[in-house]
Amino acid sequence: MNIIEQERSLLEGLATEDKASIEQIYREHFPMVQSLVLNNSGTVDDAADIFQELMILLFQKSKAGNLELHCQLKTFIYSICRRLWLKRLQQMQRFSAQNEGLEDTIPVEEEIEVHEKKQNDFTIMESAMAKIGEPCKSLLEAYYLQKKQMNEIADAFGYTNADNAKTQKYKCLVRLKKLFFAQYKNVE
Repeated sequence: MNIIEQERSLLEGLATEDKASIEQIYREHFPMVQSLVLNNSGTVDDAADIFQELMILLFQKSKAGNLELHCQLKTFIYSICRRLWLKRLQQMQRFSAQNEGLEDTIPVEEEIEVHEKKQNDFTIMESAMAKIGEPCKSLLEAYYLQKKQMNEIADAFGYTNADNAKTQKYKCLVRLKKLFFAQYKNVE
């Protein structure tokens, strides 16, 4: 069961007022919301209030069956709580100097769409990386994820020099792009 399916199951538990599901949502996500609120002029009590509003919203939408979750629950919760907290700050007028452009902020729905798109792109990239094969996969991971220098990569992969390793990295990157965009077009 993947993460989104697990989270949908968790929301179904919330809709049926399953205590374990409610506690799990609180345990996994309240610290993030508390950090958001505390880092933006709030208190622990403010964070608890915002999280309670979120839980009511999640409960109502889950119970009504109209909560479409296409991103991770963490992303959804963060977006909703951020929006709720900005509104609360605006009401309390604590956010005065930075509050000028609040009306221009991106609506939560658009923010969620952006996160969903990024999540989808990462999934496609993971799939393309799985299909690219060796040594390309290891070479690209060494360069981009492990931040190794070309001379280290040349030694590790048996290339005669850093320039040859760089050429191979370029060829692998071109192949990865082809795989990514072929899958990306199929999704669209």
